[in-house]
Amino acid sequence: MAEITAAMVKELRDQTGSGMMECKKVLTEAQGDMENAIELLRKKGLAKAEKRSGRATTEGMIYSYIHPGNKLGVLVEVNCESDFVAKNDDFVEFVKNIAMHIAASNPLGIRSEDIPAETIEKEREIYKARALDEGKPENIVDKIVEGKVQKYYKDVCLLSQAYVKDPQKTVEEVLKETIAKIGENLDIKRFVRYQLGE
Repeated sequence: MAEITAAMVKELRDQTGSGMMECKKVLTEAQGDMENAIELLRKKGLAKAEKRSGRATTEGMIYSYIHPGNKLGVLVEVNCESDFVAKNDDFVEFVKNIAMHIAASNPLGIRSEDIPAETIEKEREIYKARALDEGKPENIVDKIVEGKVQKYYKDVCLLSQAYVKDPQKTVEEVLKETIAKIGENLDIKRFVRYQLGE
Protein backbone atom coordinates (compact mmCIF):
# COMPACT_ATOMS: atom_id res chain seq x y z
CA MET A 1 0.00 0.00 0.00
CA ALA A 2 1.26 3.50 -0.88
CA GLU A 3 2.51 5.63 1.97
CA ILE A 4 0.32 8.69 2.57
CA THR A 5 2.69 11.65 2.86
CA ALA A 6 2.01 15.12 4.28
CA ALA A 7 2.59 16.54 0.78
CA MET A 8 -0.18 14.32 -0.63
CA VAL A 9 -2.57 15.42 2.12
CA LYS A 10 -1.69 19.07 1.45
CA GLU A 11 -2.20 18.66 -2.31
CA LEU A 12 -5.64 17.08 -1.79
CA ARG A 13 -6.56 19.74 0.75
CA ASP A 14 -5.50 22.53 -1.66
CA GLN A 15 -7.55 20.99 -4.47
CA THR A 16 -10.73 20.36 -2.47
CA GLY A 17 -10.75 22.69 0.53
CA SER A 18 -11.53 19.71 2.78
CA GLY A 19 -10.15 19.23 6.31
CA MET A 20 -6.72 17.67 6.88
CA MET A 21 -8.02 14.59 8.74
CA GLU A 22 -10.72 14.01 6.12
CA CYS A 23 -8.09 14.23 3.33
CA LYS A 24 -5.79 11.77 5.09
CA LYS A 25 -8.69 9.36 5.67
CA VAL A 26 -9.83 9.31 2.03
CA LEU A 27 -6.25 9.08 0.72
CA THR A 28 -5.77 6.00 2.90
CA GLU A 29 -9.08 4.59 1.67
CA ALA A 30 -8.06 5.32 -1.95
CA GLN A 31 -4.58 3.82 -1.34
CA GLY A 32 -2.88 7.06 -2.34
CA ASP A 33 -4.77 7.46 -5.65
CA MET A 34 -5.44 11.23 -5.85
CA GLU A 35 -8.28 11.03 -8.43
CA ASN A 36 -10.03 8.31 -6.46
CA ALA A 37 -9.60 10.33 -3.23
CA ILE A 38 -11.18 13.42 -4.85
CA GLU A 39 -14.11 11.30 -6.03
CA LEU A 40 -14.57 9.84 -2.53
CA LEU A 41 -14.54 13.33 -1.00
CA ARG A 42 -17.15 14.53 -3.49
CA LYS A 43 -19.44 11.58 -2.70
CA LYS A 44 -19.09 12.13 1.05
CA GLY A 45 -19.61 15.87 0.64
CA LEU A 46 -22.76 15.42 -1.43
CA ALA A 47 -24.13 12.97 1.16
CA LYS A 48 -23.48 15.56 3.90
CA ALA A 49 -25.16 18.23 1.76
CA GLU A 50 -28.29 16.05 1.48
CA LYS A 51 -28.41 15.75 5.30
CA ARG A 52 -28.18 19.53 5.68
CA SER A 53 -30.94 20.31 3.20
CA GLY A 54 -33.67 20.48 5.87
CA ARG A 55 -31.91 23.00 8.11
CA ALA A 56 -33.25 26.57 8.38
CA THR A 57 -31.55 29.30 6.37
CA THR A 58 -32.25 32.70 7.93
CA GLU A 59 -29.00 34.56 7.17
CA GLY A 60 -27.34 35.28 3.82
CA MET A 61 -27.04 38.12 1.39
CA ILE A 62 -28.72 40.00 -1.43
CA TYR A 63 -26.30 40.64 -4.25
CA SER A 64 -26.69 42.91 -7.25
CA TYR A 65 -24.87 42.30 -10.51
CA ILE A 66 -24.86 44.87 -13.30
CA HIS A 67 -23.49 43.58 -16.60
CA PRO A 68 -20.92 45.86 -18.32
CA GLY A 69 -22.80 48.33 -20.49
CA ASN A 70 -25.52 48.86 -17.85
CA LYS A 71 -28.28 47.24 -19.93
CA LEU A 72 -28.69 44.07 -17.83
CA GLY A 73 -28.87 43.60 -14.08
CA VAL A 74 -29.67 40.89 -11.54
CA LEU A 75 -30.71 40.98 -7.89
CA VAL A 76 -30.41 37.60 -6.13
CA GLU A 77 -31.03 36.49 -2.54
CA VAL A 78 -29.12 33.47 -1.27
CA ASN A 79 -29.66 32.31 2.30
CA CYS A 80 -27.40 30.37 4.68
CA GLU A 81 -27.65 29.28 8.32
CA SER A 82 -25.28 31.75 10.02
CA ASP A 83 -23.99 35.30 9.62
CA PHE A 84 -20.46 33.83 9.87
CA VAL A 85 -20.99 31.92 6.60
CA ALA A 86 -22.69 34.96 5.00
CA LYS A 87 -19.28 36.69 5.22
CA ASN A 88 -17.32 33.60 4.06
CA ASP A 89 -15.38 34.15 0.79
CA ASP A 90 -16.62 30.86 -0.73
CA PHE A 91 -20.24 31.83 -0.01
CA VAL A 92 -19.83 35.34 -1.43
CA GLU A 93 -18.11 33.94 -4.53
CA PHE A 94 -20.95 31.41 -5.00
CA VAL A 95 -23.59 34.18 -4.77
CA LYS A 96 -21.70 36.36 -7.30
CA ASN A 97 -21.38 33.43 -9.71
CA ILE A 98 -25.10 32.63 -9.39
CA ALA A 99 -25.97 36.28 -10.18
CA MET A 100 -23.76 36.17 -13.29
CA HIS A 101 -25.26 32.80 -14.28
CA ILE A 102 -28.78 34.31 -14.03
CA ALA A 103 -27.67 37.27 -16.18
CA ALA A 104 -26.29 34.91 -18.84
CA SER A 105 -28.94 32.14 -18.79
CA ASN A 106 -32.17 34.07 -18.12
CA PRO A 107 -34.00 31.40 -16.07
CA LEU A 108 -37.77 31.88 -15.57
CA GLY A 109 -37.77 30.43 -12.04
CA ILE A 110 -35.68 28.54 -9.51
CA ARG A 111 -37.63 25.23 -9.64
CA SER A 112 -40.31 23.77 -11.93
CA GLU A 113 -43.10 24.80 -9.51
CA ASP A 114 -42.04 28.46 -10.02
CA ILE A 115 -42.98 28.38 -13.70
CA PRO A 116 -46.57 29.67 -14.22
CA ALA A 117 -49.04 26.94 -15.26
CA GLU A 118 -50.25 29.06 -18.21
CA THR A 119 -46.66 29.24 -19.57
CA ILE A 120 -46.41 25.44 -19.48
CA GLU A 121 -49.86 25.08 -21.05
CA LYS A 122 -48.83 27.34 -23.96
CA GLU A 123 -45.65 25.30 -24.44
CA ARG A 124 -47.70 22.05 -24.44
CA GLU A 125 -50.01 23.45 -27.12
CA ILE A 126 -47.06 24.52 -29.29
CA TYR A 127 -45.33 21.11 -28.93
CA LYS A 128 -48.57 19.24 -29.65
CA ALA A 129 -49.35 21.30 -32.77
CA ARG A 130 -45.78 20.85 -34.00
CA ALA A 131 -45.83 17.07 -33.43
CA LEU A 132 -49.17 16.71 -35.26
CA ASP A 133 -47.92 18.93 -38.14
CA GLU A 134 -44.89 16.64 -38.47
CA GLY A 135 -47.31 13.71 -38.90
CA LYS A 136 -46.49 11.96 -35.64
CA PRO A 137 -49.04 9.28 -34.68
CA GLU A 138 -51.70 10.57 -32.22
CA ASN A 139 -50.93 7.76 -29.73
CA ILE A 140 -47.34 8.96 -29.15
CA VAL A 141 -47.93 12.73 -29.35
CA ASP A 142 -48.59 12.99 -25.59
CA LYS A 143 -45.30 11.22 -24.80
CA ILE A 144 -43.43 13.54 -27.18
CA VAL A 145 -45.08 16.60 -25.60
CA GLU A 146 -44.23 15.38 -22.07
CA GLY A 147 -40.59 14.82 -23.06
CA LYS A 148 -40.37 18.32 -24.54
CA VAL A 149 -41.97 19.86 -21.42
CA GLN A 150 -39.38 18.13 -19.22
CA LYS A 151 -36.59 19.49 -21.46
CA TYR A 152 -38.20 22.96 -21.27
CA TYR A 153 -38.08 22.78 -17.45
CA LYS A 154 -34.37 21.87 -17.63
CA ASP A 155 -33.72 24.88 -19.85
CA VAL A 156 -35.70 27.49 -17.88
CA CYS A 157 -35.39 26.39 -14.21
CA LEU A 158 -32.27 27.80 -12.55
CA LEU A 159 -31.39 24.67 -10.52
CA SER A 160 -31.57 22.33 -13.52
CA GLN A 161 -29.72 24.59 -15.98
CA ALA A 162 -26.18 23.71 -17.05
CA TYR A 163 -23.91 25.90 -14.92
CA VAL A 164 -22.36 28.62 -17.14
CA LYS A 165 -18.86 28.30 -15.59
CA ASP A 166 -18.88 24.47 -15.82
CA PRO A 167 -21.55 23.14 -18.25
CA GLN A 168 -20.80 19.53 -17.16
CA LYS A 169 -22.66 20.33 -13.91
CA THR A 170 -26.11 21.72 -13.14
CA VAL A 171 -26.57 24.75 -10.87
CA GLU A 172 -28.09 22.35 -8.31
CA GLU A 173 -24.92 20.19 -8.34
CA VAL A 174 -22.77 23.30 -7.81
CA LEU A 175 -25.10 24.36 -4.97
CA LYS A 176 -24.73 20.94 -3.29
CA GLU A 177 -20.94 21.00 -3.71
CA THR A 178 -20.87 24.46 -2.11
CA ILE A 179 -23.05 23.23 0.78
CA ALA A 180 -20.62 20.34 1.29
CA LYS A 181 -17.60 22.64 1.16
CA ILE A 182 -19.02 25.34 3.47
CA GLY A 183 -20.74 22.96 5.88
CA GLU A 184 -24.09 24.75 6.04
CA ASN A 185 -27.36 24.52 4.19
CA LEU A 186 -27.73 27.16 1.43
CA ASP A 187 -30.87 28.20 -0.42
CA ILE A 188 -31.21 30.31 -3.56
CA LYS A 189 -34.34 32.10 -2.35
CA ARG A 190 -35.32 34.46 -5.18
CA PHE A 191 -34.02 36.59 -8.01
CA VAL A 192 -35.05 39.33 -10.42
CA ARG A 193 -33.40 39.89 -13.79
CA TYR A 194 -33.77 43.26 -15.50
CA GLN A 195 -32.97 43.85 -19.15
CA LEU A 196 -33.27 47.30 -20.67
CA GLY A 197 -36.38 47.58 -22.81
CA GLU A 198 -38.07 44.42 -21.46
